[in-house]
Amino acid sequence: MREFVALGTASQVPTRSRNHNGYFLRWDGQGLLFDPGEGTQRQMLHAGVSASRITRICLTHVHGDHCFGLPGVLSRMALDGVSHPVHLHYPASGEAVVRALVSVSTPGLDLRLYPHDGPGTIAPGLQVRPLKHRIETYGYRLDEPDGRTLLPDRLAAAGIRGADVGRLQLAGALGGVRLEDVSVPRAGQSFAFVMDTAPCAGAQELADRVDLLVAESTFSDDDAGLARQYSHLTAGQAGELAGSAEARTLILTHFSSRYGDDLTLLVDQARRRAGGSAVIAARDLDRFAFPKRRRLP
Repeated sequence: MREFVALGTASQVPTRSRNHNGYFLRWDGQGLLFDPGEGTQRQMLHAGVSASRITRICLTHVHGDHCFGLPGVLSRMALDGVSHPVHLHYPASGEAVVRALVSVSTPGLDLRLYPHDGPGTIAPGLQVRPLKHRIETYGYRLDEPDGRTLLPDRLAAAGIRGADVGRLQLAGALGGVRLEDVSVPRAGQSFAFVMDTAPCAGAQELADRVDLLVAESTFSDDDAGLARQYSHLTAGQAGELAGSAEARTLILTHFSSRYGDDLTLLVDQARRRAGGSAVIAARDLDRFAFPKRRRLP
């Protein structure tokens, strides 16, 4: 199952209706927690996200609204007796902050630290690219390789059933039957997380033809001067990022408290520049399914 859960959607300060940042991605057998701000542990309870599902934690940067919830989440995982390894990814320049946060959490978790200091692949299918913020910041992208979907009628006609199906998938051929004879191409799915950045090449690379793009939308286009001052995206810039990258769905988040609960203005500004990308404003505890797979030629 693949699903994205917005645990908190506020920037800098929480509001009555929005918690600090926190985002959870279910990706098959993995559970990735992005940027846990204060209150993330409680938001997980409201969203029905068990701490035991978390296998990776990914920090874009170490500003407090993106990481001060880390000790609580780690402590809850230790309290729940999580026994599997938990991989923590973060910018190398944030080492001191990360170690301080880890040091005040409950011990007993098999936590493995993975700082990164440049673009590249940091885990199977998981990449980072540098963003443009006031401190070292990275965005994340997760890709599934293209594959093939088996067709039951063709498998039956070829007399392949049971364990032989798995053998065919592994070997590519079995008893004169090729995998391509009983299947069709299947597009891999992709996810990108772009937070706290001015427009930059790294954001564009992360968003390129992605299925589900989560991007900050801190300011309206009317406050573009503030966006430049604090190195953030406006709603229109987030829409332009999605449209120019041909992202299929854009989820806006990380909203300034100045806009209250009505996000219509931000959504409209993003849509005007998003081209064919669908645009949705996230609210706390919203859940998002992935778009249907792209057709392959």
